Amino acid sequence: MKKKHTYPTDLTDMQWNCIKNLIPAAKPGGRPRTLCIREVLNAILYVTVSGCQWRLLPSEYPRWQSVYAYFQRFRDDGTWKRIHETLRTQVRQAVGRHKHPTAGVLDSQSVKTSAGAGIHGYDAGKKVNGRKRHILVDTMGLLLAVVVTAASVSDAAGARLLFKRLMGGCKKLRRIWVDGTYRGRLLQWVLLHCRFLLQPVLRCDDQKGFAVLPRRWVVERTFAWITQCRRLSKDYETLPESSEAMIYIAMTRLMIRRLARTSTL
Repeated sequence: MKKKHTYPTDLTDMQWNCIKNLIPAAKPGGRPRTLCIREVLNAILYVTVSGCQWRLLPSEYPRWQSVYAYFQRFRDDGTWKRIHETLRTQVRQAVGRHKHPTAGVLDSQSVKTSAGAGIHGYDAGKKVNGRKRHILVDTMGLLLAVVVTAASVSDAAGARLLFKRLMGGCKKLRRIWVDGTYRGRLLQWVLLHCRFLLQPVLRCDDQKGFAVLPRRWVVERTFAWITQCRRLSKDYETLPESSEAMIYIAMTRLMIRRLARTSTL
């Protein structure tokens, strides 16, 4: 049955071609897959960008219970992350970069949580009661890793959690730029346990007002990309794992649009 209405978040044919081969096939045996997986992805993107509740999905999409079931399944089996890793490799290679970055930028962002969210804490520095997103990006601003914790978790502790999750796509990392909060014992811990170095980028002592700092602006731009999706303007998820999955989905959408544009040039 053809959809009666389309939405700006729906995948175009070119965008769908960029991702369709990365969607896991239906499991053998049991009930065959009857839903159109493209429409399931469109529904998930609609939730991510618009910020609506799952139960408020427009009727043109599959039932919200089925859409959420796919979101949950792909979250738990790592599909969202695998799709994201593959697309990031393609985006880097499309602009002549090696698929494995050698440098990155690390930072955190504290955001408020909704009333129904799960674990949360208070960030005394930012005066935010909610959660903290610790992200590592390459020099293009593409996401390498993300960890979501309570906002009360320090930047250094969150960085340790993130570094322990780094996969093969980060095996060539040699330098990571950070701000001043990542100094101290963390620098020694990284020297002992990691193959890369942390390089703090600090403000000048006599600096007044806002100024763009070298390297660090890259990760701030990534936070801006992420929060353009209204579902990520706050943390509405019960589980931190769902928050991480939403961030991967938001960055996946960004990379699909880039790849679709380059393929038409």
